[in-house]
Amino acid sequence: MATTAEPGQTTTIEARGKPTIAKGWGTDAADRPLRPMEFERRALRPDDVAIRITYAGICHSDLHQCRNDWHNSVYPVIPGHEIIGEVTAFGPEVTKYKVGDLVAVGTIVDADLTCRECIAGWEQFCLSGSIYTYNGVDKIDGTITKGGYSDHIVVREHFVFRMPEKLDPSKAAPLLCAGITTWSPLRQYPEHVGPGKEVAVAGLGGLGHLGVKFAAALGARVTMITTSPEKAADARELGAHDVIISRNEDEIAAAANRFHFILDTIPVAHPIDPYLALLRRGGRMVIVGAIEPLPSIHGGSLIMGNKALGGSGVGGVPETQEMLEFCAEHGILPDIETVAMNQVNEAYERLLKNDVRYRFVIDMSRGL
Repeated sequence: MATTAEPGQTTTIEARGKPTIAKGWGTDAADRPLRPMEFERRALRPDDVAIRITYAGICHSDLHQCRNDWHNSVYPVIPGHEIIGEVTAFGPEVTKYKVGDLVAVGTIVDADLTCRECIAGWEQFCLSGSIYTYNGVDKIDGTITKGGYSDHIVVREHFVFRMPEKLDPSKAAPLLCAGITTWSPLRQYPEHVGPGKEVAVAGLGGLGHLGVKFAAALGARVTMITTSPEKAADARELGAHDVIISRNEDEIAAAANRFHFILDTIPVAHPIDPYLALLRRGGRMVIVGAIEPLPSIHGGSLIMGNKALGGSGVGGVPETQEMLEFCAEHGILPDIETVAMNQVNEAYERLLKNDVRYRFVIDMSRGL
């Protein structure tokens, strides 16, 4: 059992100003599988927290970065930005955490914290550039950040989240990316999402299944829009009241002008106009899944009905902590499959085939 310490005290080797050697899994090149690696974690800075990682979610972004799909990977890549763990040490300026605390880390580990976006709680949009948990460039020493597929990590206190006691740490990791990515747009538009509102979630996967859970918990009437009839039962189990099969022209036609809000989690380029036709006057559609060029839309799809189309990514620090507290209060957790660290390459191949319901989580006590 971890010892405790008061704010300002430090324990373990990290606190004595020495870098540590981390064990993890990563890849040296786009065409190579992940393998065990050792690498250096920085010594604690005054406002740093050291965390022993217990669980790490597998995000589709991890696979993209490992395989250089976005043409910006710096190797070796140690992926992982959905992190659950336990505090093992902290610097003298840390005030929020003590040794033994259960904490989480998401997609961002640093920002300037002085620009208007950071001050407003939108650190992910830092005007001088936010730093990603892996494949980012550290603002102080210029090293490339390495993620959560490892035994421990060192993170600036501001970007460490407190895990509510009611959340099962073995299942919660995907909330740090998939969860906040769907929670943020639903919370940004309360006039469109809530009791008495019709909300549709397009795409039932890692993002979509959490979008359904969140929208239902917020009190909306939720409809899942999917291409797959076989997913209808799953959607209803997750909390959807209705299901529309997008390939069924009659079902799509019957839903015209119905929804106050559409959360679009589809991960690939797809036509947008058919979904805009489902919005009622003043409705809003937000894209969170397709990070690639989309087909052009007809201006009339927006003008006729005062409709709006937007996008959203992960949330900032306040919104992410709010999401974790909401999940604890409402018993919301992702549907996951647990794998050992040495099963990650098999998990990646299954991810490419959409063969998971709905996210993988690595148990770092196994196969590291």
